[in-house]
Amino acid sequence: MDGGLYGAAVLALARRADGAGRLPAPDGAATVDNPLCGDRATVEVAVDGARVRAVAHAVRGCIPCRAAAAALGAALPGLDAAAPEAALAALRAMFAGAAPPAGRWAELAHFRPVSAHPSRHRCVLLPFEAAAAALAAAVGRGER
Repeated sequence: MDGGLYGAAVLALARRADGAGRLPAPDGAATVDNPLCGDRATVEVAVDGARVRAVAHAVRGCIPCRAAAAALGAALPGLDAAAPEAALAALRAMFAGAAPPAGRWAELAHFRPVSAHPSRHRCVLLPFEAAAAALAAAVGRGER
């Protein structure tokens, strides 16, 4: 991976901004804040059963947070509602020294340099936390 928190790949992800915006009729939404740095991620989801049909995000935050939201926006559609939790587990493991995720979440490897900056881990995790909460709300609503 290219170097540092603001490596070329992370900057490119943030610029790409996959999924940025709003959904016309989300099934679930959640906002998660990081009071340590002021980052805020809102994620909206549309689902078919327990499968993600569409995702959108609005992020007020640093480059790693915005890049993580873009990685989420690119990879999440078509996956099941448990995918953000799996991505969170993979990111936490990578930050602790494990190998980066592969497959659909391979872009998360670009965040490996964040491992050396524990105060920035939450910046990357924030959009995934919001997505997990939004999907829990959407799937829970559909079960009522």
